[in-house]
Amino acid sequence: MTHPLGTQPAYRRTPLSAEEKARGEANFSPLVAQVLVANGRFRVSADTLEMVELFQGVARRVSEMLERPVASYANGRHILITFGQEEAPVSLAEAPAQHRSDRQASSR
Repeated sequence: MTHPLGTQPAYRRTPLSAEEKARGEANFSPLVAQVLVANGRFRVSADTLEMVELFQGVARRVSEMLERPVASYANGRHILITFGQEEAPVSLAEAPAQHRSDRQASSR
């Protein structure tokens, strides 16, 4: 295929096969779990829907591995994987303390 002088062909990513997706989830899960336990969050570049879906699958696996709720948040450039809320507070008196600790954790 020829291109006009001075132009480059558009970069096209090859989609992951089903096997590659499964291997990616299996191989990334222990790493994400380790970083999540150590730091409370894991952030990675995920600028395509395919990468977002891959790391959402990783987040599900990590949740099962750690037996804790895990949440993932994507913004089109990155995906952030963090611990989700475990349970609702038993009383309203505990709610402000829980909310305050959530804000402190997110500002770190």
